[in-house]
Order: sequence, then structure tokens, then C-alpha cells
Amino acid sequence: MTAQATLVFLLGLGVMALTRRDEHPAVWVFQSALYTGVAIAILAVQRRRAARAVGTDAGGLADLNRKIRHHEVPQDPEEQAAMRRLVAEQLGQMERAGKWLPYWLGAMGLVAVGMFALGAVSGSLVFPLLFAVGMVALCFWVLWVHRRSLDRLRWMRQALRQE
Repeated sequence: MTAQATLVFLLGLGVMALTRRDEHPAVWVFQSALYTGVAIAILAVQRRRAARAVGTDAGGLADLNRKIRHHEVPQDPEEQAAMRRLVAEQLGQMERAGKWLPYWLGAMGLVAVGMFALGAVSGSLVFPLLFAVGMVALCFWVLWVHRRSLDRLRWMRQALRQE
């Protein structure tokens, strides 16, 4: 969670520096820290809820997620039961969220096209073009991560059935 907090803080700081150049850098740091705190609080609540649903603690949840990433099937029957619950929970969440993925991708495409059109009208194409390319790269990355996560979870579900 420390690495995630650091990444959110640095990204927030970069966005603040780019969008609020007229403000003092201390304001950038404060706002970035505030946004980081909110994001980490939301993440902690989600992890606590997931750990309760699976029947383990936060450390156990992290260990189970690591085993999913590395295709390690647990040998302990209690750990297998927790893994089954985790896989079912995460697959359900991803399948529900997957229904909204085309709408999200469409909205991001509209934002990219809109920024490009605004740049064309204003005469400055460098930033809008970079933004559009970045947005397309982000969308492809989201699709890749979604697909890879689904594949891992389905593999683990199949491996647990065979045990």
C-alpha cells in the first residue's frame, strides 16, 4: 500500500503542478497529500471488505492475491476454501464491472477526440495530440489488465476445481 500511496501522491503532485501553475508549490503538496489520503482510505475500506468476505485478514488477502498472480494453488484446505471465495468474489466484481467497460472506453475516446478538436480550433496540436495518444494507450492498458486478471482468476478457479 505504501507504493500505491507514493504513486498516487506523485501523480497528484504532477497534475497539480501542470494545472495550477499560479499557486504556490506548498498548495500542490497539500492537495496531493489530501487526495492521496482519500484514495488510500477508499482502498483500505475496499480491502477490509474483501478480507471480511473471504474470511481472512488483510495479510492473508494479500498472500492469496500474490498466489493468484503467480499461479500457486494452495495446499491447505482452509486456504483453498478462502481462495475459492476470493476468486468467486473477484470474478463477480470483474464481470459486473466489465459490463460498463465499453461505456468507459467510449467516454475516454470522446474526451480524447474532444481535446484534439479543441486543440485544432485553438491552433495548438502538440498537447492535445499527446493527450489523445496517452488516452488511447491508457485504454489499451486497461483492456490488457482486465483481460489478464480475468485469465488468472479463471485459471485459479479451474485449478481449485481439480484439487
